[in-house]
Amino acid sequence: MQRIVILQADIATLAVDAIVNAANQSLLGGSGVDGAIHRAAGPDLLRECRTLGGCPTGEARITKGYRLPARYVIHAVGPRYQDGKHGEPDMLAGCYRNSLELAIAHTVKTIAFPAISCGIYGYPIPNAARIAIGTVRGFLAADRTIERVVFACFGTEVLDAFQNALRPGS
Repeated sequence: MQRIVILQADIATLAVDAIVNAANQSLLGGSGVDGAIHRAAGPDLLRECRTLGGCPTGEARITKGYRLPARYVIHAVGPRYQDGKHGEPDMLAGCYRNSLELAIAHTVKTIAFPAISCGIYGYPIPNAARIAIGTVRGFLAADRTIERVVFACFGTEVLDAFQNALRPGS
């Protein structure tokens, strides 16, 4: 079985142990994937998020999944892209690494990620895909706990970028 899978899918519908939310620092919902996950999970997700006190960029927090098929939601706050010279690559990699560490701490075996920071945060999609795939590959090489990582891509541009980043030699 492949440990990294790339799909064009609505992350809120995936039956995995945990899905990752591309959240904002407040963790109180927003637009894009963040809003879709909050709507699908129901009001209890927002209630739990209010108890967390937010989350700094590059870090992640975990909540229950409530009405989602996933048991958990891991909220990762990606960087707003400026020019790639303000720590954005490290912060974006931190989102993936910190999400995987939280997943392991909660006995998650299957996890799905969106393309963090690629929507309104403006991260160039091919660069973000390379960082995401490289970070996850490195993590999985060092730890066998996570059995499957799914990248749930919204749209063909994101799907193509993640498929290209996964190709050997990329």
